[in-house]
Amino acid sequence: MVNTYAALLAAVNVGKRKVPMADLRDLLTGLGYGDVRTYLASGNAVFTAHDSGGGAAQDAIAAKISTSLAQRFGFEVPCIVRTGSYLRAVIEACPFPADEVAGKHLHAVFYSAPVTAERYADIDQAAFLPEEFRLGDQVMYLYLPDGMGRSQLAAALSKPAGRLRGVQATGRNWNTVKALAQLTGADD
Repeated sequence: MVNTYAALLAAVNVGKRKVPMADLRDLLTGLGYGDVRTYLASGNAVFTAHDSGGGAAQDAIAAKISTSLAQRFGFEVPCIVRTGSYLRAVIEACPFPADEVAGKHLHAVFYSAPVTAERYADIDQAAFLPEEFRLGDQVMYLYLPDGMGRSQLAAALSKPAGRLRGVQATGRNWNTVKALAQLTGADD
């Protein structure tokens, strides 16, 4: 069976962690993936693979990509791989009025494994209003009306450093989430 995936690389093209998108396309093609395309320069790729399409397949692909990136570039690059149907489900399950807010004010943080509310129990959500977050299926939805850069909530969510021990995470703004869903064909 052929499945279409989106690969979300964490923390690339910031500082010295450069992964040119042409190199990423070459790497994915060299790993045997088809119809490889990248979106923006922030570590987003869409490709096809012959596999079962389940969660184990996604995790195996992510590990293979991460290992190959480390070998090629000399630094660890966490990678989360998701199907187009998963991205579509994330969009449909958004607890915020996504059609009414600018895409730069809404974000999705994707996790490599399920994350429970207990990890964030110390966050007093009322103290950060109008900023808000909600957990979904291996995703956190963030509504940040003043953007990510100035967000006190985003800063609080990232501390303490060990909060997500054992789980990889990477965020995308809503415009990117929708574009990746479209590139995977999940809008068809």
